[in-house]
Amino acid sequence: MKKIVLIALMVNAVTGFSQGKTSNSLNPKIKTKMTNTVNFKTVKVDGLDIFYREAGDKNKPVLVLLHGFPSSSHMYRDLINDLSGKYHVIAPDLPGFGQSSAPAITQYTYTFDNLSVTVEHFIETIGLKKFNLYMQDYGGPVGLRIATRKPEWIQSLIIQNANAYNEGLGEALGPLVAYIQNPNMETEKAARGFLSIDATKWQYTDGVEDITKVSPDSYTIDQAYLDRKGNDAIQLALFRDYGTNLPLYDHWHSYFKKLQPPTLVIWGKNDKLFVAAGAEAYKKDLPNAEVHLLNGGHFLLEEHHTEAAKLIDTFITKLK
Repeated sequence: MKKIVLIALMVNAVTGFSQGKTSNSLNPKIKTKMTNTVNFKTVKVDGLDIFYREAGDKNKPVLVLLHGFPSSSHMYRDLINDLSGKYHVIAPDLPGFGQSSAPAITQYTYTFDNLSVTVEHFIETIGLKKFNLYMQDYGGPVGLRIATRKPEWIQSLIIQNANAYNEGLGEALGPLVAYIQNPNMETEKAARGFLSIDATKWQYTDGVEDITKVSPDSYTIDQAYLDRKGNDAIQLALFRDYGTNLPLYDHWHSYFKKLQPPTLVIWGKNDKLFVAAGAEAYKKDLPNAEVHLLNGGHFLLEEHHTEAAKLIDTFITKLK
């Protein structure tokens, strides 16, 4: 009799799973896992293959994540997992970075203006209408160009070590500033130092609270992309063009003052490239902005993604 009961229970269990019926204790886990699944996609934009990570329910609030140098959407892998249960998260790779197309400089104009146009067309191509815009490093000048052209798209700005004020420019940028002001063989040699594995690793590990929380995969993967044939020319072109961002600061400040977009600033306070004063400076034009200085460096999500996710969730929830 016991054997029959046991067989019956096993059959019921198998039948339940085959029909999608599970115990209440398993359902939440399965739903969470399904919701948090990250899809890796590629879409044609202006003749380029733009790779992006997508996760979460499309009916939830949208969060667009724009990465910086020398990274890709890979830098957001943990944050995507943290937030995709409540948000529809989109993280593209910029042209020349990650898995997106990296045409030669003779085939694509590597300027921040052009990157922003490509990302704008990417957003249109995948059909986004309203979203919260997260920007880090290069993501700042790309995203703020889009925000000022398409303010109706922006529900909020989330800024992480992405500079828009002179106060935020750190002394560690010195070799790049020299190259921007006077590109020649000597200044280029110094600028190329930022393309080395030592510099890439330094960006991830300098100023961190706990280096054991920084995955070596991060800087190793970034370096592999940088080391691709011809990619140095792409990065040098963007280094030279970075100077075009500074004259736009006043334009961006006017956008902040006039429209007062809800803004959350999350900053690794030990960053030597974009220093903490740059985070506080946003309050000059956005007095209602939330500013949080975390004990981390330029890529603070490596060790503080959970804390950042909580701040983002609380911030966006208050906007509803």
